[in-house]
Amino acid sequence: MRAYLIFALKRLLQLAVVVFAGVSAAFVVAHFSPISPIETIIGRVAGQSSFSPTAVESLRQTLTELFGYDQPLTQQYLNFWSRFVRGDLGPSLIAFPTPAMELVMRALPWTVGLLTVAIIMAWLLGNILGGLAGYYQNNRPLKAFGIVAIGIQPIPYYIIAFLLVIIFGYLWPVLPISGGFAMAVRPAWSFDFIFSVLHHAILPALSLVLAGIGTWFLGMRALVSNIVTEDYVTYAELGGVNRGTIVMGYVTRNALIPQLTALAMALGGIFSGTIITEQVFSYPGLGTLLIRAVNGGDTGLVLAVSCVSVIAVASAIFIIDLLHPLLDPRVKVG
Repeated sequence: MRAYLIFALKRLLQLAVVVFAGVSAAFVVAHFSPISPIETIIGRVAGQSSFSPTAVESLRQTLTELFGYDQPLTQQYLNFWSRFVRGDLGPSLIAFPTPAMELVMRALPWTVGLLTVAIIMAWLLGNILGGLAGYYQNNRPLKAFGIVAIGIQPIPYYIIAFLLVIIFGYLWPVLPISGGFAMAVRPAWSFDFIFSVLHHAILPALSLVLAGIGTWFLGMRALVSNIVTEDYVTYAELGGVNRGTIVMGYVTRNALIPQLTALAMALGGIFSGTIITEQVFSYPGLGTLLIRAVNGGDTGLVLAVSCVSVIAVASAIFIIDLLHPLLDPRVKVG
């Protein structure tokens, strides 16, 4: 237990370093972005009223002081971390005067819920079917599924999302293709609201599952195909051990460890796919919020979304890393 606690503390330190580096990178990118929040505000104000050049310049100077752009870059960086720790990254320009972090916290549960369900379903289904296909290599239905998986695996997330929109939104309109819940339903902890949320999440989740299941299926099938030739598997078969026990208890369990590592490595790409999927289905998550912020020139909101995304993905990888030695006793934690 003591060795595992030391291992966990080391991983926690790594998490802190990753978050620090990722948030710092987000600050640098936002700071040197060609989209200036000051010029965005001036453009909007000038478009609504007629201002003299002197008034515009005075407004620019006032906004520069307000955003702290008149200070050295190092001081701006320290001020950013001070505000970030307090959860205050200023107001959003596209929803002024609502704080940017408040908008992010509203959208975060939608993305986390969608991503969690889709990842778990794709990972479990892909690994279970892939394990069976690797062990029962002459099974025709599993062979057919393998062919389908090979065809689906290289298709991008957004292509699958568009195909689902066309099929279930126009050719066979049985599922909602936009939004997080029905407009007639009031957000509350009620059966109608929960059912509406689940109903609207079917297509976004299905697109992510279909895009990911092929990768996990093919990876597990390849791993199991190698493991079934091991001596301990042959010995268990000759000893009359139940086939189900061999497949799930011996073969699949040993093959899951590399798949768990692959899941940690793929989380960043899956999160990027979620952002695109949310935009296709107008799902009220971080992806839709990020696109709105970019289109509206709201660099503060872009920075808030980026920072929270870095923390969320890094934390998920941290949790998977902690589970690794618990599932595989061969992993040394000392």
